[in-house]
Amino acid sequence: MPLTLRARLALWAALATGLAVVLVAAGLFVSVNGFLRQAQEQRLLSVVGAVQGRVEALLRPAEDADLLGALLGVATVSQSDLERLADAVDRRGVELRLVAVQRGELTSVGTRSFPGGVPLTLRPGPGGYLSADRAHLILVRPLRGDALLQVAVDARSLSEARQAFTQALTWLLPLALLLSLLVGWVVAGRLLRPVRTLENAARAVGEGGDLRRPLPGAGHGDELARLALTLQQSFARLADAREREQGFLRAAAHDLRSPLAALTARVEGTLARDRDAARYRADLQEIGTDITRLSTLANHLLLLARDPGAVQRAPVPLRDLAADAVDRARELDPLADVDLAASGPVTVPGDRVLLGQAIWNLTTNAVRHAPQATVTVTVQATPGGATVTVRDDGPGVDAATLARLGEAFYRPDASRAADASGVGGHGLGLALARHVAQLHGGTLELRSAPRQGFTATLHLPG
Repeated sequence: MPLTLRARLALWAALATGLAVVLVAAGLFVSVNGFLRQAQEQRLLSVVGAVQGRVEALLRPAEDADLLGALLGVATVSQSDLERLADAVDRRGVELRLVAVQRGELTSVGTRSFPGGVPLTLRPGPGGYLSADRAHLILVRPLRGDALLQVAVDARSLSEARQAFTQALTWLLPLALLLSLLVGWVVAGRLLRPVRTLENAARAVGEGGDLRRPLPGAGHGDELARLALTLQQSFARLADAREREQGFLRAAAHDLRSPLAALTARVEGTLARDRDAARYRADLQEIGTDITRLSTLANHLLLLARDPGAVQRAPVPLRDLAADAVDRARELDPLADVDLAASGPVTVPGDRVLLGQAIWNLTTNAVRHAPQATVTVTVQATPGGATVTVRDDGPGVDAATLARLGEAFYRPDASRAADASGVGGHGLGLALARHVAQLHGGTLELRSAPRQGFTATLHLPG
């Protein structure tokens, strides 16, 4: 089972505290141990300074013999001499030993408590040596001739300090970890309380369906406030998308239901009684008109729902698409005044089917809603792309209507009339053109004013 965020925060706090305790303890141990070692060495140096001169004074009567001769009786330095010398200097754990060569072998004499296991071969050096049991610190100094003086002092304080530190750390570390766990648990709970509040509020939004409900703590303060604000804005955008989708579906259902109902009524009326051939022909023409409108609507819905990842990227000749749209508009309404203005071939990368449908929608939109007006389709290259502009000198629209043009299924009242072919608009032409522009990384710009015509410009990147 995965740990909760609160538990993970508490564990991280305990880990950080434990690491800090270990680092502090290690630093204190190194510092105190070094200080004690330095104090012991200073004491040892002072003892050696006092002892060395006295030992050499004991050896002075044997100036005509070597130290070996002194040890053999010329000026014998006995164990009791060293005991008295150690007592006179500092009896607090000070032990002495003399080392010399006798008949090619090392011979020594020392106090009774001189630590065992200390090699006779220790050489003089600036620092001391620790005994095998780490209870004594030993310093070696040369004497007259080849003799060596080994001075040992009690160094158990060093091992006792290490032991004390180890015991203290053994108890302190678990206690520090436990305390940091408790503190981390409490602090994490307080820190995560706004998160739980936000979680409950988000759950309430999801269960209630009110995506515009304000979330607690949303604002521009700390990270949680900004997170709540981001979620609130995201929910609001989802609410807008849901409203647009619901409006789209309602309008689509209405536009599908109307021609289907009319088609069903005409078929039932035609089959209700026998008619002459002319009447059957007229009924079939009306049925064909309804089927054409349904086909156009279904085609536009499919194009609007097209996956952006399925959009092709091939060179598309915009002039050819515009010329085809102009020809089809003239066929749609032989009385329409539709012209093409293109200086030369203009090519952009894109989906030929989608771009052709967008240009056709803009052209037929101008022909349908500006009857007896001059419609001009202009194709021209621009820096970094191309534009397709469809302009008419018709009555135009007001600012309120212009702001809503391009919404799916939006149709001003004046546009609900059927065109020359008898097929009314369904409010998807400009919406599809805008969608195609967005799929290609471009934009659709609409400009109009009452009695100043209407201009739609499709901007496409190169």
